[in-house]
Amino acid sequence: MTNSAWYTIENIDILDTPALAVYPERVRENIRIVKTFVPDVTRLRPHMKTNKSAEVARMLIAEGIKKFKCATIAEAEMLAEAGAADILLAYQPIGPKAVRLAELVKRFPQVIFGCLTDNIGTAQHIGTIFRAASLTLNVFIDLNVGMNRTGIVPAEALALYKQLLTIPGIVAKGLHAYDGHLRDVDFELRTRKCNEAFAAVEKLREDIRTQTGNTVTVVAGGTPTFPIHAKRQHVECSPGTFIYWDSGYKNILLEQPFLFAALVVSRVISLPTADTICVDLGHKAIASENPIQNRVTFLNAPDLEPVGHSEEHMIFRTNKPNMFHVGDVLYGVPYHVCPTVALHDRAAVITNGEVTEYWNTVARNRVITV
Repeated sequence: MTNSAWYTIENIDILDTPALAVYPERVRENIRIVKTFVPDVTRLRPHMKTNKSAEVARMLIAEGIKKFKCATIAEAEMLAEAGAADILLAYQPIGPKAVRLAELVKRFPQVIFGCLTDNIGTAQHIGTIFRAASLTLNVFIDLNVGMNRTGIVPAEALALYKQLLTIPGIVAKGLHAYDGHLRDVDFELRTRKCNEAFAAVEKLREDIRTQTGNTVTVVAGGTPTFPIHAKRQHVECSPGTFIYWDSGYKNILLEQPFLFAALVVSRVISLPTADTICVDLGHKAIASENPIQNRVTFLNAPDLEPVGHSEEHMIFRTNKPNMFHVGDVLYGVPYHVCPTVALHDRAAVITNGEVTEYWNTVARNRVITV
């Protein structure tokens, strides 16, 4: 097996596996790269679902990035504790989530909070909770621009926006358009599809301005489309995966030169047959929602072919059986890093080739304190 210097951990004997390893200098480089796409950091609103880390949040804040997006109340609390100025919960808070969000707003009065909604009933629910607490909350209409996961189609959103203006406890602040279904390798094709979908958002924004006199904030895109939205005026961009990167996006987003900054470290634990090896990278350590061939690629053993996967084990076929020994260390790039991070309660921090400390994955928990 050959090693590439940047990922090799010299004091690997102190690191139990499977483990998540983060390389801060590469994280810093990814932050630098994302700012080349969006030089005006007031238009960057990174999604924190990938890293779930207070340390990473502080790294972004130190680079002048003060607005963030998140998916859970725990992520929002982590961001507020880390010093974020503006936090958008990119989720519609149903039931107790709205109560928890109100508790956060009360606890962190210096932070601007917002959330999504796509229907009048939920908006009224949010308004009732916030009005009872003598608070107000920014609300963004969640638009369905083709992903068909959540949201209201733009053509029907003007009526909802006007209804939001009548609800005490909330402020109709803006529009949210996530187009995560657009993942064409051909950047020109992806750009065309993105622009076609966004045309309805632009029309809605203009209709709101002409019919109400209000100028709304638009938060758009994720990692695949943020370079496209970056070219629009007055649109906030929300990449997330860029911070750690993964092989899934590297293979399709060829225009984005981000670096792998988080790996899963694994060890060979058995040689069950002449042409297979077993490693300690089970379902509990690597995201497993994709087909088995799209879960992990080892930087120092890229030719391994996955043939089996269970809770604590992953089996690979090799055409070089004499190459591997029990105890060998493998450095894996996750195919999908976001849910992989959520499987690890902490990350080993690798500085100058050594484990120097651990960062807790604080927001992998559903609840921190609120």
